[in-house]
Amino acid sequence: MMLSRVADSLYWMSRYLERAEHTARLMEVQINLLLDRSPVSEDQRWHHAMSLLGLTDDGSSELDGKAVIHRLAFDVTHASSILSSLMSARENARQVREQISSEMWEQVNRLYHKVRQTDLNSMAESNPFEFLVTVREGVHLFKGVTNSTMTHGEGYEFIRLGRYLERTRALAILIGAHFREFPLPPDGDIGTGEHLEWIGLLRCCTAFEAYCKFYGADPRPDWVAEFLLLNPRFPHSLRYSVNCAAHSLIAISETSAERRKSEANRLIGRMQASVEFAEIGEVLTGGVQEFLDSIQKQCAAVHEALYLTYIDYPIEAALAG
Repeated sequence: MMLSRVADSLYWMSRYLERAEHTARLMEVQINLLLDRSPVSEDQRWHHAMSLLGLTDDGSSELDGKAVIHRLAFDVTHASSILSSLMSARENARQVREQISSEMWEQVNRLYHKVRQTDLNSMAESNPFEFLVTVREGVHLFKGVTNSTMTHGEGYEFIRLGRYLERTRALAILIGAHFREFPLPPDGDIGTGEHLEWIGLLRCCTAFEAYCKFYGADPRPDWVAEFLLLNPRFPHSLRYSVNCAAHSLIAISETSAERRKSEANRLIGRMQASVEFAEIGEVLTGGVQEFLDSIQKQCAAVHEALYLTYIDYPIEAALAG
């Protein structure tokens, strides 16, 4: 069985990289939406972005748009900023350099230094999209390098588990916040302004083109909800992310004693069942927010059980296993 400190570092390295990519993509979408709106809505737009990231209770409501951009991108005292996430990912990678390939280390290190050399002023003076695309594509490249150069064993599965648990959590927060601000209209019709917001939600999940192939270019809220929550084959859907996390946890548990894997597996199996057997009509009738709140709580429970099983377990259990 893998050392707990190694498992911990691989797991959090992956979560932080996924978080940085998600934040960069969301910021990119918000800037694009600003091009279709009056400049007076800029502060509101960035406060909306904070709510989509689940960061509404940290005093950000007192900040103007520029300050929110700084907080999301460069504030090292803010744990969810892009720079802070990449710093943490790099530090976790540094601690397990013997477990990852040299190409993986070089990519995460290179990406960190690229972002470190940028600040809010230089980002604004050049092209903010260039910075955000650098982050997004840098994380994509890391994932490709990982898939191509690392043995697909227990460590690889901890990386995948971290990625998909983080993605599940982020999707639940994002979609829940969107439905809270833009409730499902009774007749299914949406105005021009909200039309842009629903397209923006799809783009935050890299889902617009894939959605159009299934449903056409009309972003009907019920169809958007079905695609983002329950599609089994789209990589940024809730169902796909939960299934991948469950697959990786099962693969990890196969290397461990049965008595030490049951609780984490049981919890993720229950979460998997809640999305596998869900019907969009039932979800919409029961409330999207309630459904996603439950997913967030289940994610937290899986994380805690994972720690108790593989990372922060009692010494007696380790000796017994």
